[in-house]
Amino acid sequence: MKNIKSYTVLRNGVKMPWLGFGTYKLEEENITINSVKEALKIGYRHIDTASFYDNEKAVGTAIKESNVPREEIFLVSKVWKTDQGYEKTLKAFESSIKKLGTDYLDLYLIHWPSKMQKETWKALEKLYKEKRIRAIGVSNFTVNQLKNLMEDAEIMPAVNQIEFHPKLIQNRLIEFCKNKNIQLEAWSPLMRGKVFKIQLLKDLSLKYEKTIAQIILKWNLQMGFVTIPKSTTPWRIKENADIFDFKLTIEDINKINSLNEGLRIGSDPDKVYECIEIIKD
Repeated sequence: MKNIKSYTVLRNGVKMPWLGFGTYKLEEENITINSVKEALKIGYRHIDTASFYDNEKAVGTAIKESNVPREEIFLVSKVWKTDQGYEKTLKAFESSIKKLGTDYLDLYLIHWPSKMQKETWKALEKLYKEKRIRAIGVSNFTVNQLKNLMEDAEIMPAVNQIEFHPKLIQNRLIEFCKNKNIQLEAWSPLMRGKVFKIQLLKDLSLKYEKTIAQIILKWNLQMGFVTIPKSTTPWRIKENADIFDFKLTIEDINKINSLNEGLRIGSDPDKVYECIEIIKD
């Protein structure tokens, strides 16, 4: 992980940049366009969006106006809960790429587990075989939900994008994904701003002469997670990328890990999909 363009290699050989630019809650068109263009100008080459974010068109406009060649960008979108099912997913994909102004995605994710996830996955497999998606994966899946999906899957998930921050580490899920060669990715790494109140992180910020955001993003990377911070402020977008010139000690990583208390700031996947069959280890 030498710089902003450093990447991990997914199970099928596709290169995915470790650091991406998130767009959740970037809903105002001009703000989205300007933020994504700024990120691409700084050097980000991984852009994460979703149909649910209602900003795919703006993201597509920003990519076009940036003049960065499409093939240099790792572009991610997701199929929403209400669009799941085989035929509906195929239609949702067509809608997404039309809005994004592209003819393929680098990664397409099932946004949340659902009763229709196996049918949805079959649609993703079809699109992958047709080379319209370079890699397929999931978001917010627990161990049991992954096992349920993988029972009948022909192609295994390449990525699981989950809520991950110092208060929610999910060690069992991390171990499972690593054993199954599923790349982990963190959403909301900064706990929607709550990390800035944690004293340990304030202390580490002083020790390393880095911001708390930079400490956490570096922690994400050293824990083996792709990370996708979001900002609309140009200097913060740049600051979030300035994390490749230092390294946290194992001792400090363990201190951050000790903050884990299973606290979610987003939805609980088990409550999103309460009827999924529990599959024993």
